[in-house]
Amino acid sequence: MASIPLSSGQNPAKDDTPFDPAAMPNARKYLIFAVMAFGQFMALIDIQIVAASLNEVQAGLSAGPDEISWVQTAYLMAELVMIPFSAFLAQALSTRWLFAGSAALFTLSSIACGLAWNIESMILFRAVQGFVGGAMIPTVFATGYMLFQGKQRAMIPAILGMVSVLAPTLGPTVGGWITDSLGWRWVFFINVLPGAMVTLLILMLVRVDKPNLPMLRRIDWVHLASMAVFLAGLEFVLEEGPKHDWFSEPEIAIGAWVSFVAFGLFLERSFRSDGPIVKLSPFRVPTFVFACVFNLVIGFGLYASTYLIPIYLGRVQGYNASEIGTTVFIAGIAQLMGVPIAAALSQKVDQRIVITFGLGLFAVGLWMFSFMTPEWGFAALFWPQVVRSFAIMLCIVPSVGLALGNFEGPELRYASGLFNLMRNLGGAIGIALVNTWLGDNMRLHALRLSEALGRGGEAAREAAANLTHGIGQYVTDPALAAQMANGVLGRIVGREALTLAFDDVFRLMSWIFLAALIMVPFCKPPPIGGPAPTDAH
Repeated sequence: MASIPLSSGQNPAKDDTPFDPAAMPNARKYLIFAVMAFGQFMALIDIQIVAASLNEVQAGLSAGPDEISWVQTAYLMAELVMIPFSAFLAQALSTRWLFAGSAALFTLSSIACGLAWNIESMILFRAVQGFVGGAMIPTVFATGYMLFQGKQRAMIPAILGMVSVLAPTLGPTVGGWITDSLGWRWVFFINVLPGAMVTLLILMLVRVDKPNLPMLRRIDWVHLASMAVFLAGLEFVLEEGPKHDWFSEPEIAIGAWVSFVAFGLFLERSFRSDGPIVKLSPFRVPTFVFACVFNLVIGFGLYASTYLIPIYLGRVQGYNASEIGTTVFIAGIAQLMGVPIAAALSQKVDQRIVITFGLGLFAVGLWMFSFMTPEWGFAALFWPQVVRSFAIMLCIVPSVGLALGNFEGPELRYASGLFNLMRNLGGAIGIALVNTWLGDNMRLHALRLSEALGRGGEAAREAAANLTHGIGQYVTDPALAAQMANGVLGRIVGREALTLAFDDVFRLMSWIFLAALIMVPFCKPPPIGGPAPTDAH
């Protein structure tokens, strides 16, 4: 069984014995993994748990509509920067101190968010919360692969994949319930007790590696700054672009240019720096490259579809937060059902076959959404949600195995950070694109429907006359009745156009998942149920 080498630069006089997972009791390993997975769940659910409370936060802090969006954007920008940086910090500080410190600072920043006195303080504290929370996400993936070997490893991507998809699904529902029951500040205060418990348990339980503090003196600050500017700038462009017609807004164009220049500098330092904070060496393994592209597509589909369905229910059906939460809750149940099946298949079946079936089934689920009408509610959305949500586990589990199964030691940390970064980038790109597609297709369908009504002749005039007559029974002014009838017709046209736009977007997303299947034959998965090869890198 392969042992996990310690980071270079440790003092052998203290302890040069590499960590051996076989020497640790299974019960302790499972407890460590469960605590870390719960920490990851906290970091992920906090992205969406605030989404249902933004209106209340805006009112409570007297913020403008343009300012309140930064409560989410600041968190996502900071989290995106930390995810790849966490591999370096885990080696320098050790897994124990990095995760415990992240959980403690996440708890303190949650308290600060709950006590925020204006929108500026809230944005600052949310950025800190996202930055420290981002370290927990890839660290638990790498630690899980360090702790377990052989067939036990198959459960790692299954459980963490479930956490990754369940957290954003449940976030708006939980956030809405907390806000309605206790007030919006408790959306943040709710993290205090579990965050403190995670911190203490990590300090008590985790002993899987040792710190290499001299690494902190060799940080390439230019490399770190260029990565931060590149990723934060990219997130800014993707978040704000759809709201401001993309590059027609000077701030968006400048942000894109600065991000592009920073990316070039980041690549230069990655290859030429003596102490890079992110190593791109995992990309030398072709299967890892394909797995990252899969994760980009999975993130695209997961976050974009999770984002679109509540938008449809709110804007077309007029559902409130509670009704939306009840309707989408079935997605979480379907995801849970997929966990044991995906884990079992990954132990017995070639991972390429599993991900082929998963991507294909996810495409089918998205295609089922493309037949929505303005009358679709819980019953009509039931099976599309079940198919899509069940399929996501069949996508995530084999993609994690393909990505991380070929690495050990420090390389595993860097691979985990880069792989998890791809899913978050896919989600950011997906939400930006579907917002743009939705707006463009809605305007196109509204124009076509208006033209069709104009050409409808007698039928269109008869519908308008019937509406005017009905309204005229309650309004004495004929001109006002006609004006109100035209307004009703306009809303009907807008509702139909928006629904058709949703159908178009889901159809496009389905084609993207089918296109991803082209890469499957080029992957070379590690042996089923066996330990990862140590010479792949």
